[in-house]
Amino acid sequence: MQLGQHISHRYGQNLEGIRNNVLTMGGLVESQADNAVKALLEGNAELAEEVATSDYKVNKMEVTIDEQCVQVIARNQPAAKDLRLVIAVVKVITDLERIGDEAEKIGRYSIKLAKKQAKNTMHTELTHLSQLVLSMLHDALDAFARMDTELAMKIIAKGDQINTEYNSVSRLLITHMMEDPRNIKDVLRVTWCARSLERIGDHSRNICEYVVYLVKGADIRHTNLDDVLADYFPGKDITS
Repeated sequence: MQLGQHISHRYGQNLEGIRNNVLTMGGLVESQADNAVKALLEGNAELAEEVATSDYKVNKMEVTIDEQCVQVIARNQPAAKDLRLVIAVVKVITDLERIGDEAEKIGRYSIKLAKKQAKNTMHTELTHLSQLVLSMLHDALDAFARMDTELAMKIIAKGDQINTEYNSVSRLLITHMMEDPRNIKDVLRVTWCARSLERIGDHSRNICEYVVYLVKGADIRHTNLDDVLADYFPGKDITS
């Protein structure tokens, strides 16, 4: 009996350790994204260099957590909600790693923009988009930490807002290129940064879908938002 309790206790500790490591990885990725945006908007080449060369930390954490998940599956054969947790974690850390990749890209573009002292007017176009995306990432990690499906759905609903903002920024940047062809290379770099921000928003949305999967046991990917609300959140106006 004591052996069984010991094994069960250790199993619970392993699951909690995995969850805590995901939160640590999320904090690291959020810091990378914050610094990437700051480097871009402020023209800080030193900070941009730091972001561009430290993605290995995120990659290392992904490998570590992935191995922990494999060990739990092999040794404990989790079922029901425990199995969903492990599956969700594997998917979440993949999206976190990709967010780290996008932050690294922004850092590399920011180095070149800072060295060439690109016009600040091109950077300001990204201010609102970056604020939306960073807020979305922060809230997605918060939703995962608290297993808050209602917050997750609110973030998922913001996906269209991010797409609209990205399209608006893209049109403005195209106008900059048409007005002064000499700035085409720099404007393209800013455009690629905007694209990376939009992708960070997409990955944040994915994380929220995994939160719903973990708590509700429902795979809502590629599902109409209204249908998800009707099936799993009836009578709740949680996206307004």
